Amino acid sequence: MTNQETIVAAKKVFTNYLEKHGHRRTNERFSVLEEIYLLNDHFDVESLFVHMKSKSYRISRATLYNTIELLLECDLITRHQFGKNLALFERSYAYKQHDHLICQDCEHIFEFCDPRIQQIQSMMGDILRFDVAAHALHLFGHCRELKDKGVCKHHKG
Repeated sequence: MTNQETIVAAKKVFTNYLEKHGHRRTNERFSVLEEIYLLNDHFDVESLFVHMKSKSYRISRATLYNTIELLLECDLITRHQFGKNLALFERSYAYKQHDHLICQDCEHIFEFCDPRIQQIQSMMGDILRFDVAAHALHLFGHCRELKDKGVCKHHKG
């Protein structure tokens, strides 16, 4: 599925959710959804707000926060708390399950997928007679580049 096909499908899910729950379908809400699905990384609400303002969207922080909540409710985005006070989000429709490595120095987030984790999840569910609905694995550490060279290529500053 191409990115544009994913956006179209996500918009259908959002439309159905809004109609089912009696929420208005506004251009602003769909603009937020589209911009999120065009991003290739995790984001926080403030950086999304700045991003949208830089693209001349007329949107308030309140509308953005409310739309984020709606997108969470219909599982189009996922919220992560990677050990700091700031919540980060990422798109979740049509994106495969993955896990995260988080650098505690530069805060870069590496995504990875290993089928053995799914096997462990299934096996533990079978052994413990437990239906696993979802999982989240976050590994915290330090970029080796920082350790080896005293510099981290992912450092933001």
